[in-house]
Amino acid sequence: MENKVITRFAPSPTGFIHVGNIRTALYAWLWARKNNGIFILRIEDTDKEREVAGSIEHIQKSLKWLGLNWDEGPDIGGPHAPYTQSKRLESYKKYAEILINKGLAYSDPYTEEEIENFRKKTELEKKPFLYREHRPENPPVWDGTAPLRFKVPEIKQTKWNDIVWGELSAGPEALDDFILIKSDGYPTYNFAHVVDDIEMGVTHVVRGQEFISSTPKFLSLYEAFDVAPPFFVTTPPIMGSDGKKKLSKRDGAKDILDYEKEGYLPEAMVNYLAFLGFNPGGEKEVYGCKELIKAFDLGKIQHSGAQWNDDKLNWMNKEHMKLLSQEEIKKNIFRYLPDNMRDNVISPKIVPIIFERISKWSDVKEMVTKGELLFFFESPEIEKIKLVYKNSSPEKISNNLKLAIKVLKDLKENNFTVEAIKNTLMPIANSLDSRGELLHPIRYALSGLDKSPDPFLIAFILGKDETLSRLQKAV
Repeated sequence: MENKVITRFAPSPTGFIHVGNIRTALYAWLWARKNNGIFILRIEDTDKEREVAGSIEHIQKSLKWLGLNWDEGPDIGGPHAPYTQSKRLESYKKYAEILINKGLAYSDPYTEEEIENFRKKTELEKKPFLYREHRPENPPVWDGTAPLRFKVPEIKQTKWNDIVWGELSAGPEALDDFILIKSDGYPTYNFAHVVDDIEMGVTHVVRGQEFISSTPKFLSLYEAFDVAPPFFVTTPPIMGSDGKKKLSKRDGAKDILDYEKEGYLPEAMVNYLAFLGFNPGGEKEVYGCKELIKAFDLGKIQHSGAQWNDDKLNWMNKEHMKLLSQEEIKKNIFRYLPDNMRDNVISPKIVPIIFERISKWSDVKEMVTKGELLFFFESPEIEKIKLVYKNSSPEKISNNLKLAIKVLKDLKENNFTVEAIKNTLMPIANSLDSRGELLHPIRYALSGLDKSPDPFLIAFILGKDETLSRLQKAV
């Protein structure tokens, strides 16, 4: 196990999981897989007031949808079980006792009112509030009913290395006597995650920039336990579509599983998220999962925030859709067709036309019920003025349509193909002053649209009877 890469994803069950959280998990997962390491799922549920029922199941479902399988976790166990913090309280108590015995932790004797008075006094003195400046001289023995605080052993400048950012540092003001275990018996994040990472042998900690300011606290704990800290990997933020503000739940960041409901491919989402802050170099953008694992490099994670772009996601999703077999494409399109359209004889015929026009599977329903392909299932309402091509007369258009009906009637049902229809109509179109005098009214009569798929293809899909009926209506 020595030198084995071990990463973890440790979300809090406080609601749905959005793309920023998932990208953190993805980078940790990619690094573990690239190095034949271990990827741990750990649930940090010590903030019981903010916990939302069903969140743990939601987290697991989100990771499974994207194919981010874990090697150890709350549902499958492992050598360091349990993997849910609320079930690890004895472990935190054990590490707290180590600090108490070293003289590096003490029971907080103050009430909230007393602490607030300390704060007000420092504000009047125009100084930052530091709890360590108010340490009790003779704190009581900690019995678990009061908060337990860490006693910073040395007030100093803190320096550390981050794989993405290089050398970082913080002044002495970043070190303070923070709470380790709250009065309700639950540990704080600052304490619990360090204990867990030590016990689980985590080698690389991937997380967002918001944790940089707290890193001196984490490092002071590692030092107190005489344990070498893991490698820190700080990811850039994902910015909103305007590029001005970090994407967050408050600003409309969607639940990752909403993208599943909308018909995005998990492979495309993984590809897109990986490139929000990481670039392997070169022109290639569409990567399969195995290719991503091979190309992934912590050293190529970027500093600047990556801007969320729905158009780019849609493009990438379509590129991944193109890699599917024809059978898979048809299966997915039929899954999103309304029930009453799945058994329609023309539905299999329009699969290529639908596929050409969508970027995600959920586009299918909109397109065939309200969008540009509804005419395949419902005869369109047409207007006389729109049937007339440019400066032609209604009489001429009507005569052209009658000619089309006459020659199409002569085509046998089993020979009503795109090629046969085209070969039958084009001689008439070529004999006119403009081919548009025939092709335009046929297109509009069949689809009700000025722009639509090839009119010969439309006629073939609609079939002989429906095509003749729509043309006669136009006449």
